[in-house]
Amino acid sequence: MKMKEVEFVKSAVKPDQYPEYDFPEIGFAGRSNVGKSSLINTLIQRKGLVKTSSKPGCTQLINFFLVNGDLSFVDLPGYGYAKVSKKIRAQWQPMVELYLSKRESLLGLVLLIDIRRDPGKEEFDLVKWLESHGTPYLIVLTKADKLSKTKQAKRLTAICSQLNREEQGVILFSTKTRQGRETVLDEINNLIDWHNE
Repeated sequence: MKMKEVEFVKSAVKPDQYPEYDFPEIGFAGRSNVGKSSLINTLIQRKGLVKTSSKPGCTQLINFFLVNGDLSFVDLPGYGYAKVSKKIRAQWQPMVELYLSKRESLLGLVLLIDIRRDPGKEEFDLVKWLESHGTPYLIVLTKADKLSKTKQAKRLTAICSQLNREEQGVILFSTKTRQGRETVLDEINNLIDWHNE
């Protein structure tokens, strides 16, 4: 998949604010500061299109991006960060679940997990929700460059065991080295092809 043209479309909180196009859509979800915005920027090869911050809890809206005029990437709010107000945290889960359950053009979700952290309750709850609703999802372990190859392999095995996933179904990713970029794009392409069959 070549990134010819990428544009920010809009931010939304609830369904009546979502863009009205019906292009296939891929959502990106994960804990605050897991590197969601950085991953999307790496995929689309645009440095600052998706705003990144070293301060967790920055993305508090659902942000829609149009890729090549016929595919939508959706940056979902990060979850699990304690330092934002309880009121904001309480709004995030319903906002994301509403998007996941109501957005008919959603093909699947890319779930990001920091390779150095064990999956928490939020990840397990999200995986359970996706599986119960039959929503395809891809697990991407971010910040792989922070660990040696040996430690990457150990963490991959440990996380896959906890989530009951095959290792070949989980992608190691690094924004810094671009490790895993092509694999993630290939998986998104496969999902689109499968949907179009």
